[in-house]
Amino acid sequence: MADLKKLAESLTGLTVLEVNELKNILKEEYGIEPAAAAVAVAGPAADAAAPEEAAKSDYNIILKDAGSQKVAVIKAVKDITGLGLGEAKALVDGVPSTLKEKVPAEEAEAAKKTLEEAGASVDLQ
Repeated sequence: MADLKKLAESLTGLTVLEVNELKNILKEEYGIEPAAAAVAVAGPAADAAAPEEAAKSDYNIILKDAGSQKVAVIKAVKDITGLGLGEAKALVDGVPSTLKEKVPAEEAEAAKKTLEEAGASVDLQ
C-alpha cells in the first residue's frame, strides 16, 4: 500500500506538461486512452463522419513550428494556455505540440491568429 500512496503523491505533483507527456506515453506505449477520448470515439458511424466534420465546432490547437521569433511565440503560448514560462517554453521546444484541446472555433481562430502574428506555424484540427 505504501507504494500506491507514493504513486498517488507523484501523480498529484505533476505539472500540466508532465501530465500531457504521461497521457502520450500511456496512449502510445500501452494503448490506454483518456476517458474523454472514449466519449468522442462513441460518436456517429464512419459514413456519417463527413457531415459532422463540416459542422465542427471544437478544435485542437497544434503548434507546428515556432519560427524565428521563438521568444514571442513562448509568450503567446504562455498567454493562450495559462501555463508558466518554463512549461510554455517546453511546449515550444517540443513542437509539434498540442496547446489546447476541444476549443471553441472562435477561441481557436483567435489563438491561431495570435500565434501566427508572433511568427509560429499553427494547425487547427
